[in-house]
Amino acid sequence: MKKIMMMVVAAFMATVNANAQFEAGTFSIQPLVGCGAATITNADNINIAGKDLKNQFTVSAMTGVEAEYQISKAFSVAAGLNYTLQGTGWENYTQGSTKYNDPRMELGYVKIPLVVNCYVAKGLALKAGVQFGFMTDAHSKVQNEDKLEGRKVTIDYSIDYKDDFEKFDLSIPVGISYQFSNPFVIDARYQVGVTKLNKESGHGVKDLKNGVFLITFGYKFAL
Repeated sequence: MKKIMMMVVAAFMATVNANAQFEAGTFSIQPLVGCGAATITNADNINIAGKDLKNQFTVSAMTGVEAEYQISKAFSVAAGLNYTLQGTGWENYTQGSTKYNDPRMELGYVKIPLVVNCYVAKGLALKAGVQFGFMTDAHSKVQNEDKLEGRKVTIDYSIDYKDDFEKFDLSIPVGISYQFSNPFVIDARYQVGVTKLNKESGHGVKDLKNGVFLITFGYKFAL
């Protein structure tokens, strides 16, 4: 019985290792999820109640899938489809007796990344490419805190800004990934916004661009 169990374990490990090698000419697919931080460049010129609010990073999240073709031992190309929640935040502020907490802009995108991977060591890849984004929604959100008849009252506000922003966003993803022998993959990328976000600019209004940092976790298997 012990020998049979050892044979089963050995066969399982051999299967996992074989699936993790991904030889040249192999197609693979990778479902993935991730989170990180996002901001919008030049979004720090908002003046409220005589105070210039500084923008800051806000939480970003992503889920999707990526397909990869291994051209050679050192190079591969990948294409993906994902949904990303990003945007920017601002510092809390007070106006009169009202406190404004967690003001932020939330943007949703469906994205198609096209990436070239350069494997500099076993499982370790440097990557860069181009990414096409299509906006699905855009909302500014804030929580108002005030006192009414001696009681604290909080109200969540959300305003739709989708019509004020460009629907298409082009960015350059650059990053690094490591594939374990399982084969789980951890990937870190920064998406540099190329096209401007706002439709109207000039006359003191700067071009706004997206910036997103994401760490994703995926499971890659051969087709």
